[in-house]
Amino acid sequence: MSVIALAGCSGAPGVTTTALALLLNWPLQPGRKMILAECDPDGGSVLHGLLQGTLGDRYGLRNLSVAVRKGEFSDAFWRQLIDLSSDDGRQESPRDRLLLPGLTDPAQAASMGPVWKVLAQMFRGIDAETDHDVLIDLGRSGAFGPAGVLAEQADQVLVVVRNTLRCLQAAQARVSALEERVGGVGLVMIDEGPYPAGEVQRVLQVPVVAKFPYAPADAKVLSDGAEQPRRYAKSALMQAARVGATPLVQRAAMRRARLAPGGR
Repeated sequence: MSVIALAGCSGAPGVTTTALALLLNWPLQPGRKMILAECDPDGGSVLHGLLQGTLGDRYGLRNLSVAVRKGEFSDAFWRQLIDLSSDDGRQESPRDRLLLPGLTDPAQAASMGPVWKVLAQMFRGIDAETDHDVLIDLGRSGAFGPAGVLAEQADQVLVVVRNTLRCLQAAQARVSALEERVGGVGLVMIDEGPYPAGEVQRVLQVPVVAKFPYAPADAKVLSDGAEQPRRYAKSALMQAARVGATPLVQRAAMRRARLAPGGR
C-alpha cells in the first residue's frame, strides 16, 4: 500500500524513535505486514538501543552488500528481518511488524553503493506484490547522496523536525532541497518548542502531517531500551503514533494515485 521515507536534519530530531513508534502502532489490516528498514548511512541504532545488543550483529543491512554481489539479494533480505511484533497473548508471534537493522559502523556505508538502488526496487516490489507496507529510516543524511534513491522511490517523504528555532533553522535548506527534488514533502513535528504547527508550516513551506509529543521518558524506551513503564501502550508517544499513522497512510496513497499513469 505504501512506502514512506522518514528523514531528519541536524539537532537529533528523533527520526528512529518516531519510526519505531509508527512501526509498533501502524494500523494493519488483516493479513498485512509492516517493515521498518534502518537505512541511515551514518549507522543504525535499534540493535544496540531498543534491543540492547541481545541479538549481536548477525542481522542487518551490512549483510546485503555481499548478497548483491552474489545475486542472492531477495533471499538474503528476508533472512535479515527481525520480528518486533507483540504476541498479544497468542502462543506464536504474528510476524507482522518487522525490522531490517541498519549499519553498525558508518564505515560500512562505503560498500553500500550498489545496494541502495536494489533496495529501493525491492521496497517497490514488496509493496506492489505482497501485503507489506514499508517505512524507511533515512536518518540525518540518507535522503541525500547515494542512499537518496530511497527517498526518490518512496510514495511519501517526511522530515522529522522539532519546533525549536535551532531545529527549524537547520531544517530549512534540507526541506527545500527535498521538496525541489522529490516533491510532496511533509513534516512530522516533535512538539518540544514554542512554535505551533501553523508557524512551522509557514517557515518550512510544507505541511505538518503528524504531530508527536516531546516525551523523553517514553522515547527512551525505544531509543535506549529503557524499562517499559506500566501502560506504556497508552502513553502519549504511542497514542500519537497510532493517531498520526492514519494521515501518513492517506497522504501516501493520494500521492501514489496522483503520480500513477492516468492520475491527476
